[in-house]
Amino acid sequence: MNILVINGPNLNMLGIREPDVYGRTTYEELEAFVKAALTEAGAQGEVWQSNYEGAIVDKIQAAYGNYDGIVINPAAYTHTSVAILDALKAVGIPTVEVHLSDVDAREEFRRHSFVSLAAEKTIKGKGFEGYREAILYLAELAEKNKK
Repeated sequence: MNILVINGPNLNMLGIREPDVYGRTTYEELEAFVKAALTEAGAQGEVWQSNYEGAIVDKIQAAYGNYDGIVINPAAYTHTSVAILDALKAVGIPTVEVHLSDVDAREEFRRHSFVSLAAEKTIKGKGFEGYREAILYLAELAEKNKK
């Protein structure tokens, strides 16, 4: 199983940005955590981050035929990007949306997700553990689909 993990804008600022919301762990620590979770699930994959919507769309499109699952934390694009939604729908790769914080407990505008319209599952407010849950979900889904 090959999983693409996409992180959206400002996640590269983990540890600096709003530590009361996101904690003090860094993006590098998130990458290491995700890579360990991929190994734990018996999967391989790529962890990738961009602050640019078009680059994220390009990465999703390039995933077609190359990845069995996508984990995406679209960050601020969650609430604004029909382009990312359309890219996910176009490639048809099983996708899990992840948010480090509980977006439903934050500002009103954060409660709407375009990405969730294409995601098999959305995980909110579990910090780094949300990524592990997403990876394990996709691995289980792939195993189930083999039968």
